[in-house]
Amino acid sequence: MDTAEVIERVKKFFSGKKGTAVVTALGVVGMLLILISSVIPEGKTTADEIAETSEEAVTNASDYCRETEKRLEDFLKNIEGAGEVKVYISVESDERYVYVSEGRKSVSGDRSEEEEKYVIVGNSGEKSALVETVEKPEITGAVIVCEGCGSAVVQERIYKAVSSALGISSNKIYVTQMK
Repeated sequence: MDTAEVIERVKKFFSGKKGTAVVTALGVVGMLLILISSVIPEGKTTADEIAETSEEAVTNASDYCRETEKRLEDFLKNIEGAGEVKVYISVESDERYVYVSEGRKSVSGDRSEEEEKYVIVGNSGEKSALVETVEKPEITGAVIVCEGCGSAVVQERIYKAVSSALGISSNKIYVTQMK
């Protein structure tokens, strides 16, 4: 059986009353499936589950600083001549929450209006704005104390490494020798 015969048989089947009934039945079944899928809840969609996920992603500024300091200390110890290293990092503020919002803008003549609303989730009386992202605190400075910083070469290596790792300029970094 070649392709032309198959196409001809399909055309014959759908041209009669039987074909019309099958197509109608398939349409009704499809619509019922869409209706059922909108009623059945998907996984991880309740407000409690969303809040739980948001809380797992959030850490406070002091935890962020300690973790960053530890990682930087471990990294700087690998620089030749650095020896023992201690790091202190300062940050500008705590985490910044960015909430999911939806807005609309309307322009009429020389006037424009902008409206923005936050997406609110919740159930049983508890409602909160949906968190889109949590921005880490901005690092504003670093103090590095190390055994090998009596050498200008080691000190320069430390400045460059810290500046690159933290993404801050070298004038926001202070490097000194450990006593």
